[in-house]
Amino acid sequence: ESIKSQFRNELLNSIESVGYKKSNLLILNGLIKLRQIANHPVLAESEYIGSSGKFDQITQSLLNVIESGHKVLVFSQFVQHLNLLNDFLSERHIPFYCITGQVNAKERKHLVDEFQKNEKTSVFLISLKAGGTGLNLTAADYVFLLDPWWNPAVERQAMDRTHRIGQDKPVIVYKFITKDSIEEKIVHLQTKKQQVSDDIL
Repeated sequence: ESIKSQFRNELLNSIESVGYKKSNLLILNGLIKLRQIANHPVLAESEYIGSSGKFDQITQSLLNVIESGHKVLVFSQFVQHLNLLNDFLSERHIPFYCITGQVNAKERKHLVDEFQKNEKTSVFLISLKAGGTGLNLTAADYVFLLDPWWNPAVERQAMDRTHRIGQDKPVIVYKFITKDSIEEKIVHLQTKKQQVSDDIL
């Protein structure tokens, strides 16, 4: 609420002084910051000390999936968010793989192949942009979407990583949405976009 109020005031002042079009960058930065806070406040405020209800829910769900003997793909648009999970898993000596935009094509293929055949590694952390296309990950039967994207088609691409030829298990998808945050508004927009798309088709 504090950051939202601050952002609103800055935006109103900017629109008044330079106009709406020249305030686009400020709008984008504000929306990103609100989305980061909805995941974990430390993503937007590095000096933040405290927990995140959403992060606690994600990590508990992750441990439940691992302990039940399942494999899970974890998608986020924020590499910083994946880094928090990286630290969480490393501290508990839980093996995992990770793909972000910095991983080259050869290494990506190697990590995918390892995940598919390595029964001891249950978790694959993937940035949404890096993992949107070209990955066949049928070994996983759970998908965690940590933050909603404006375009529902991008989320479907992520889920489709598990729905490939050779998939022989039901796949369960969890979307983690922070209540009373910008994320709820994004989900509402997704629904409207999907309805428009369905009507046209």
